[in-house]
Amino acid sequence: MTIPDWRPLADLSALTTRADLLDKTRQFFAARDVIEVQTPLLGDATVTDPDVESIPVPGYGFLQTSPEYFMKRLLSAGVPSCYQLASAFRHDESGSRHNPEFTMLEWYRVGFDDVALRDEVAALCDTLLGPATCETLTYADVVGDVERPREELDLAFADASERLGPGRYFIIDYPAEQAALARLRPDDPTVAARFELVIDGVEVANGYWELTNADEHRRRFAADLARREARGLPARQPDEKFLAAMAEGLPDCAGVAVGFDRLVMLSVGSRSLDGVLTFR
Repeated sequence: MTIPDWRPLADLSALTTRADLLDKTRQFFAARDVIEVQTPLLGDATVTDPDVESIPVPGYGFLQTSPEYFMKRLLSAGVPSCYQLASAFRHDESGSRHNPEFTMLEWYRVGFDDVALRDEVAALCDTLLGPATCETLTYADVVGDVERPREELDLAFADASERLGPGRYFIIDYPAEQAALARLRPDDPTVAARFELVIDGVEVANGYWELTNADEHRRRFAADLARREARGLPARQPDEKFLAAMAEGLPDCAGVAVGFDRLVMLSVGSRSLDGVLTFR
């Protein structure tokens, strides 16, 4: 009988680096009066997004794909700018840069738009990875022809992101059809007020100037469900508590989700999450 290897994947140096980056992250937000919050990892509802598949827990609900819905409920209840370092879970995601369970850094800044938030994301990366210039590109710059099916565009973006090579790049002006929960840009409703950050070919962050209109949220969830049905994916009921919070009033804010494990990976010079995770 072969005894399975029980030892951790990451070495002590990588684990020490992770601890240091966690500490620096908390110091970064404390200096800006952004409070740390904790929300449930398990919820009775989940996202409708057909590109993000949840892990169900029969009898209990779903492991959360991000803390987004819970954090926006806090904001709607009057909680100020806040951040969270949380485990997030996604079904059938495994590979050198994916794991079904991963650490997400997510934060929301009341009164910010996506442009102001990009500056803060860049400042955090300077703090954790060392200073560097961030170049800004449009989505069309990266993928070329945007008049293609969504699935083809997603593959083209992933391939093009890797080919960007060394450097830090903010990708902006996503097509309106890829707004997710971002508002459309007021001066050009054909594009979303959304950005992604790619560092050394690795997709690291996804941020929005947040959509606040509850009716538009419900319309987008319905469109998600239609896409899920067309793909033969399980139906997901919209989170009615989240929608009620949006109807009550999400403050004007911008938010971003950062793959923290990927930041650690970049910091230690690894090309795989195996270099920074304790266990898979």
